[in-house]
Amino acid sequence: MLKHALLICVTALIITACSETKEVIITPEKEDLTVITVGNWITQQNGKVMFDPQTSGLVAINDRLLTIADASANKSQQLKLHSIDPATSTLLSSSSTFSFSTKVRRSCFYNYLSAEPDLEALAVDPRDANVIYTVTEDATRTGALSPRCESKYSTTGSTDYPTLLVRLARKANGDFAMTHVRPLQFPASFNVGNFPNDGIEGIAMDADGTMYLGLEKDIAGQPRIFSVNVDDNFFSTTDFAVVKEPALLLPEFPSGNHPINGLTLHKVNDRAFLIAAARNDDELWIIDVIGEQPTLRVPVTFMVKGTEACEDYVMDNASMEGLVTLENTLWIINDPWEKNYLKNASCKADEEKYKDLAPLLFSVPLNDAWFQ
Repeated sequence: MLKHALLICVTALIITACSETKEVIITPEKEDLTVITVGNWITQQNGKVMFDPQTSGLVAINDRLLTIADASANKSQQLKLHSIDPATSTLLSSSSTFSFSTKVRRSCFYNYLSAEPDLEALAVDPRDANVIYTVTEDATRTGALSPRCESKYSTTGSTDYPTLLVRLARKANGDFAMTHVRPLQFPASFNVGNFPNDGIEGIAMDADGTMYLGLEKDIAGQPRIFSVNVDDNFFSTTDFAVVKEPALLLPEFPSGNHPINGLTLHKVNDRAFLIAAARNDDELWIIDVIGEQPTLRVPVTFMVKGTEACEDYVMDNASMEGLVTLENTLWIINDPWEKNYLKNASCKADEEKYKDLAPLLFSVPLNDAWFQ
């Protein structure tokens, strides 16, 4: 009996030894890409915060940041570029009110552009740092176009009043002029829809003249990115510039609002990526311009730098709007959303700043893993 049991054990060992070892597959945990950024109030040189500029874009020139105000800003902030020192979050200066070229004055759009235009986003021309572009969004507060202009520009493919791409040029004294304007047309097949306050909110430009335009939402509620080629002859006509749609792998959503509220272009070893500000989602979207890789979504936690009265605290609603890369840092500026801004005032010492609709400046180190 003992011999029989021993024989069974030996046989079992031989079988076990001879059988193949099963490969154990270990699935690595998904890396948490969440970034935490602590913002500083943008202050004037007298120490006061920047009052209600509704900052709506961000670019970098010569280690300085430039931003622009939209139509909901305090009138004193509109139709100007505002220069910020990123190292100190100090407002260094504001340009004089934009002047207008004869071409713009004689255009169908001068009445709108010279009053309270809803200027959204900024992009520096990589071929000429003295040229900056901006784009208009909501023109419902302006009067209708003249009958002649209406007949020429009625087929926008989007809103009743056309979206306008505007060229700004730096003058010898450092101020800026609106030198050219051209309306954009969206093909009907793009199904953009008529959403005056959910239009183009971000622009970015490549060295070959490709201008990318980030749309908040289309008729299906999806964010979109379009493009147009701004070559040397782009502003030689006042006809519509028809946008195209590059084949980018953007996120798609079954419901909710997931707008793009800012764009910037970043290159890594000659590969181009768009970085988008997904405001409602508190995410950065890293978008492969070639369209080979799906968009990487990077969650962002926005905090405010504390004072003697409060420690650093998390914002309820940051509403990031403009963003730009400068060396190895991504700079982000927010657009104070009046409806929700006071929800951030968990620190009573900052309550008046929120009431003044003052913006903050945030920085995020660029992560190589974003651009693999």
